[in-house]
Amino acid sequence: MTEHYDVVILGGGAAGLMCALTASQRGRRALVLEKANKVGKKILMSGGGRCNFTNLYVDASNFICSNPHFCKSALSRYTQWDFIALVERHGIAYEERKHGQLFCLDSARDILNMLLAECATGKANILTHSEVSAIAMQDHEAGGSRYRLSYSHAGKPQTVCCASVVVATGALSIPTLGGSGRGYEFASQFNIPLKPRRAGLVPFMFSDATRDICARLAGVSLPIRISCNGTAFEENILFTHRGISGPAILQISNYWQPGDSVSVNLLPDVDAGQWLVDIKAQQGRSRLAALLAKQLPKALVEELQLLWWPAMADKNLGEFSDKQLATIAAGLNDWQLKPSATEGYRTAEVTLGGVDTDHISSKTMEAKGFPGLFFIGEVMDVTGHLGGFNFQWAWASGYSAGMHV
Repeated sequence: MTEHYDVVILGGGAAGLMCALTASQRGRRALVLEKANKVGKKILMSGGGRCNFTNLYVDASNFICSNPHFCKSALSRYTQWDFIALVERHGIAYEERKHGQLFCLDSARDILNMLLAECATGKANILTHSEVSAIAMQDHEAGGSRYRLSYSHAGKPQTVCCASVVVATGALSIPTLGGSGRGYEFASQFNIPLKPRRAGLVPFMFSDATRDICARLAGVSLPIRISCNGTAFEENILFTHRGISGPAILQISNYWQPGDSVSVNLLPDVDAGQWLVDIKAQQGRSRLAALLAKQLPKALVEELQLLWWPAMADKNLGEFSDKQLATIAAGLNDWQLKPSATEGYRTAEVTLGGVDTDHISSKTMEAKGFPGLFFIGEVMDVTGHLGGFNFQWAWASGYSAGMHV
């Protein structure tokens, strides 16, 4: 028997649940189809299990999109303050961390439970173990349903008709949590163009000698300034057995292209050239490694010494020439590293690129030329910086679609 709904939402992640609660509380009969065994898996693992659910300082400049103006409308229609008010209404304890990041004090499950409670208020129906195999357009006159969906639920074939379909399937990142390219297939079915996709907010790997350095430094972390292609971030770097990670690396990975080098400033608040000249005059009898170890982790200084001044390791600073010091200073403030690749979708927090926003209404998230077909969340060519911005895009885009389905 074919069921009828006002809106069917494909995907029970952050954007899909936000759309479902918004639409259902408007009186729309909503159905969420989630292929996994439970909804909100990415919510539960985010922020180390504490869910960095939004940021105090949301601005369009925090997002990457081929059309930099696209996200402005939705972000202004449903702001971080709107979501914070929802969190507070549910009595969820949260804290502000650096850069305006907001995290749950207890558990990410608090956010998921809040979304599910709001969906229950609107009587939205949520089905897990449900995978859509086909979307077909049909005569709008027939019962007011524009679309007919075929899906399996618990292994049994089902059919549902609806006036609106919302694609909230997520993207390719972290396939173990349900990431897939299914949403792109649906877009292509309706001839909606896609922007090239690649892993974002992802660690770097190396194939040269840098890999061995990183492996020996695995676990070492420090604040740096990193830049690539005209964009820079000041955050922590973390050395790993495979390469480099940490917030600074995840942020800059969104701006890196294969073949690019990244510039790492190990002393972002220090003019290394001037500092070395001054300290040579003041403490010329000291070893450079000992002096640097007051500024940087000792293990890192030992690696840098092997790289940049191995022949002078046993010399006092006063014995270094100004030219030698200038070369070392250049390395400290502009260490050029050339990643061989990223770790890819396996560990990427987001997918860059996706559904071309030129073919989507920035106000409603509806596909142009296809009434009742909406795209929200990560499946679109909108990617936020690290720090709660991708969740805010999920809330904002989900709300915008939920108000118009």
